[in-house]
Amino acid sequence: MESIFQGKAEMTGRLYLIRYSRGLVGGLIGGLAGTLVMDLVLMGALSALGLPALTCFSIVGNTVARFFSIQGVEVERAIQLGVITHYLIGPLVGLIYGVGVVWIKALHVISWKKSILFAILYVEILSQPLLATTPILLKMTVPVTLQWYAGSFVMHLLFAVVLGAVVFRIIHTKNPVTLR
Repeated sequence: MESIFQGKAEMTGRLYLIRYSRGLVGGLIGGLAGTLVMDLVLMGALSALGLPALTCFSIVGNTVARFFSIQGVEVERAIQLGVITHYLIGPLVGLIYGVGVVWIKALHVISWKKSILFAILYVEILSQPLLATTPILLKMTVPVTLQWYAGSFVMHLLFAVVLGAVVFRIIHTKNPVTLR
């Protein structure tokens, strides 16, 4: 009788580990995919408006460079710094979301729509402190700040939709190993 319970506990532990690893991997992939989609749409929109396609990377890079200059470290190459920042923060935000969905019972979702809704709330709330640094450090005017927030809201909304969809899909994929 004891071996039956031990086997069940082992299987439950293994399933739990599989679920956590799916949340981790799903979050990383979702964060990377969301960042890619967001950046491609943004570069296309900027190009369509007649602006340089890498404007956003330049703004993000200049913000990071300004932050480092306050610390006494001079940084150049704003566009490269912006790309690095985007592709570090995006997957990290996704990873935290993926693990959070698995770990926090209130976020366990059985609906694709709820997963996307949770991701939108998470990303939009989490991004506010990051977005606030740009107008402050770059000393933007009020109209430019409003334009920054409007564009950022739409782009992060797109990021969140991709993140929520990818994490939901990866977490809820049937695993042939556990379906014996």
